Amino acid sequence: MNTEYILELHNITKEFPGVKALDNIQLKVRKGTVHALMGENGAGKSTLMKIIFGVYTPDKGTIKFKGQEVQINGPKDALSKGISMIHQELSPVPDMTIAENIYLGREPMYGKTGWVNKKKMIEDTEKLFQSLQIDLNPRTKMRELSVANMQMVEIATAISYNADLIIMDEPTSAITDKEVDHLFSIIDSLVKKGVSIIYISHKMDEIFKICDDITVFRDGQYVGAKPASELNQDTLIQMMVGREIKAVFHKEPSEITDVVLAVKNLSREGKFQNVNFEVRKGEILGVAGLMGSGRTEIMESIFGIDPPTSGEIYMHGKQVKINSPKEAIRHKIGLLTEDRKLTGAFLPLSIRENMIMSNIDNLSNIGYLNNGLVKKACNEQVEKLRVKTPHLNQLIMNLSGGNQQKVLIARWLLNDPDVLILDEPTRGVDVGAKAEIHKVMSKLAQEGKAIIMISSELPEVLGMSDRVIVMHEGIQKGELSREEANQERILEVAYQ
Repeated sequence: MNTEYILELHNITKEFPGVKALDNIQLKVRKGTVHALMGENGAGKSTLMKIIFGVYTPDKGTIKFKGQEVQINGPKDALSKGISMIHQELSPVPDMTIAENIYLGREPMYGKTGWVNKKKMIEDTEKLFQSLQIDLNPRTKMRELSVANMQMVEIATAISYNADLIIMDEPTSAITDKEVDHLFSIIDSLVKKGVSIIYISHKMDEIFKICDDITVFRDGQYVGAKPASELNQDTLIQMMVGREIKAVFHKEPSEITDVVLAVKNLSREGKFQNVNFEVRKGEILGVAGLMGSGRTEIMESIFGIDPPTSGEIYMHGKQVKINSPKEAIRHKIGLLTEDRKLTGAFLPLSIRENMIMSNIDNLSNIGYLNNGLVKKACNEQVEKLRVKTPHLNQLIMNLSGGNQQKVLIARWLLNDPDVLILDEPTRGVDVGAKAEIHKVMSKLAQEGKAIIMISSELPEVLGMSDRVIVMHEGIQKGELSREEANQERILEVAYQ
């Protein structure tokens, strides 16, 4: 019996209607190591993790865990065997407390009474947080937490099962740099105790910082596995995409002309104050700042989700009042939201339905959808953005994260906006899809669109922006031209 590997997968195959998600996949994870699983969106990473965690059953292949061949019959069975998972998409119960979310379905009881021992549940959560150095009150309701803190609760929940193998699917997609360092120290302590980690991330620097081994998938197939020490960023990208990507930040020059959108002294009580900026035709305006700096809140105010408490918004030099997203759309403003699951995609609906959601009037004749026009318009966007799908009626929830993001961008392109606000447009997106989205942004700017881009990745802000405004704790701290902006200067301006 080989005791070197905690997990061995052989010839795992999984098909969905019209899609072969996994085709004879192999994976071997050594005990007490961090094993990266890499590949573009649609490569099959999340599907495989759901098989290991019992969400899906493989059509073919074998799973060995701790040297024994096993069948995993659902997440509860996976947890009982010693496998836990941090999911890419957060799904907390918002009106329950942190402690209730962590111990949901396994609440401590008063003997056999059937009554939940809330005192013990709070104490157990406090002990867990103390061991992980997480500074949160277990009595706080989940809806009161930031996305970053929700992510830390998800991480703590997975660890609370004392599993031998923890799957971490994009665990840093919504947390700050400080919290990333905190997570890495937690991972280090787990590995020292002999726990094995499967780690999925699109952030290359993370992979090379913490991972021992790397397995690469491409289009649902196994490409290869190597020690991290034998790879670098360029060779890993070539394995992932099957080609060399020379320019991830595909910024083409464009003619920058008239002011399209301007905001003056824009404020929202408790969120941000006295924000002033303008964005011009053909320009990409970057918005930099840490989470909590007010970046997203400003854009939600402009889009009418939470209108500003004071200040003015101008479109093409004319003052406008925007009190709802419907009014923003009428003024030719589009907003790709930060969280595609929570506020972007209608997950139970098809690609077609998601694409046309904000443009139904223009695709209708006397109150009825023109199906021919809809099909033509949607297929053009699928081709333009290289969305991987067998057909338009595929449910968006069955697509990879990157392809979901492309569908949501297509939604706004169908609306032909003058101003397109992109909040974290490439979060959770692989290098290939990221380069494609950047090409689309450049092309839109060349067509005369005014683009505002929020990104937590400074290289993306620097690579794609013509100008950068810097936010910190709701205050606009400064503005930098493309020529003067660099990572050090942005941080200097933020903290000045």
